[in-house]
Amino acid sequence: MSPAGDNNKIVMNTNENKPVVIRNKSITRKRLIDAVGTLLAKKGFKALGINALARQAGVDKVLIYRYFGGLPGLIAAYGKEGNFWPTARELAGGDPMAFTRLPLQEKLSMAARNFIKALKSRPVTLEIMIWEMSERNELTVQLEDVREKSIREFFNMFMPANMAGQELQAIAALFGSAISYLVLRSRNIDIYAGIELGKESGWERLENAMDMIIRSVISMDR
Repeated sequence: MSPAGDNNKIVMNTNENKPVVIRNKSITRKRLIDAVGTLLAKKGFKALGINALARQAGVDKVLIYRYFGGLPGLIAAYGKEGNFWPTARELAGGDPMAFTRLPLQEKLSMAARNFIKALKSRPVTLEIMIWEMSERNELTVQLEDVREKSIREFFNMFMPANMAGQELQAIAALFGSAISYLVLRSRNIDIYAGIELGKESGWERLENAMDMIIRSVISMDR
């Protein structure tokens, strides 16, 4: 670790022939944000302290306060910048304009498929979700807020504001919770209710079943 503990580069001052430390804030921030994901996945929220994060990142703990204002601010930054949760754009398949033009049935089907793919590609997020089910504190609330904002952004961008007789958010919540549970379970079991979670064919069956449910509750003219 450099004297200032800040991913610094040491160069010589040509006028005084003394070492000068040049800080690289962006690298330091990234190391601290990455350290959050690493520690959460390994040990959960109880192990997530200022000293432990500073050690994991290899920097001075004072930089957590300097760059993030403290531990809650660092957790919030991890949620926003650390690829913790899929964005609205990711759920829309990367092309918001094309997604906007789709019928509602197709939007929901595509979003569900993209959510499955997004969770599967985030093993650290899955570990954190497991820890969250047994712990709730000021730090977990920061990540809850990130998820809720992402969900609200998705709905505000792509879903109709008023659906008479249909609880679209409740439908999405049921799909989201089912997907989350099955992706988490697929890490430890191969079969659930006869569906092979360890094979793509099993997930195709689940996706087709979701399509059937969506078609039964959402009319194509929406």
